[in-house]
Amino acid sequence: MDSKLALPVGTTLDRFIMRKEKDFPYATGELSQLLRDIALASKIVNREINRAGLLDIAGAYGNQNVQGEEQQKLDVIANIRFIRAFRNGGEVCTIISEEDEDIIQTGNPHGKYIVAMDPLDGSSNIDVNVSIGTIFSIYRRKTSQGCDGDLTDCLQRGVEQVAAGYVIYGSSTMLVYTTGNGVNGFTYEPSLGEYFLSHPDIKTPKTGKTYSINEGSYNSFPQGIKDYVEYCKSNEYSARYIGSLVADFHRNLLKGGVYIYPSTLKAPNGKLRLMYECNSLAFIIEQAGGKATDGVNRIMELEPTSLHQRCPLVIGSPEMVDKVTEMLKKSEAALVQA
Repeated sequence: MDSKLALPVGTTLDRFIMRKEKDFPYATGELSQLLRDIALASKIVNREINRAGLLDIAGAYGNQNVQGEEQQKLDVIANIRFIRAFRNGGEVCTIISEEDEDIIQTGNPHGKYIVAMDPLDGSSNIDVNVSIGTIFSIYRRKTSQGCDGDLTDCLQRGVEQVAAGYVIYGSSTMLVYTTGNGVNGFTYEPSLGEYFLSHPDIKTPKTGKTYSINEGSYNSFPQGIKDYVEYCKSNEYSARYIGSLVADFHRNLLKGGVYIYPSTLKAPNGKLRLMYECNSLAFIIEQAGGKATDGVNRIMELEPTSLHQRCPLVIGSPEMVDKVTEMLKKSEAALVQA
């Protein structure tokens, strides 16, 4: 066999997780098992996505979720798969999901962890074969074990996350996560059914030449965001906007860039969810050397007040995020002076 075709077998996700347990002197294995549960559920969801066109499970489900958005069939399937994995695993006492209005109890009152998740981000893109993803955050419960979790457990700031990550289902499937000691990416090898370490210790570039924003809403952007878009154009930056948050974020994380979803006239508080999208990606980008802000405040320090709270998001390479916030401050100062 040609040695060039004999790809080496690398470090599996399971082996990597076991090696990293030493980073948590208080850990007794539950967090490691929880990460394995997420990996297992993602493999099942990956299989369903790859079969979607054959089994008539793409397209609208016929209901709206709590966000008022039309649910896709795979939204419902992914939500069920992850909830089932957490219930069977035993490490999670309570789940909050973008697809459910209320707290979900797992029936494991002794579980140590809370999970916040967007089970299938960007699912409206399934029908056109665009990359989609799963986003998750893990928190340690605040209430005593032995009872169900409550809002005190669920409404925690991003700085209190113990782990966060995402799975991107694209030309290859990747799981990227952090436990507060750097960011690592694993690529799924379907013939072996394993995730392998492919992107160790990810560091995002300090700056880039890519900006990701829905310019169709340009007329309703705050002036500072309009100014930044014009700055990008005058410097011949590349506009790259897929409309699938995980895909846009993943590209910018690896290659450098900034993703912006600002407040608009239609969505004055922004559109993205703090608990299911922003906190998780903020934790990841900060661990990779980047920044995340709502335009004024650090995302990880925002105090959540409701399960489905929305907020603006500016996230990516640190110098690019700083430039956005600088322009927002200048425009605000000009308004005050006027």
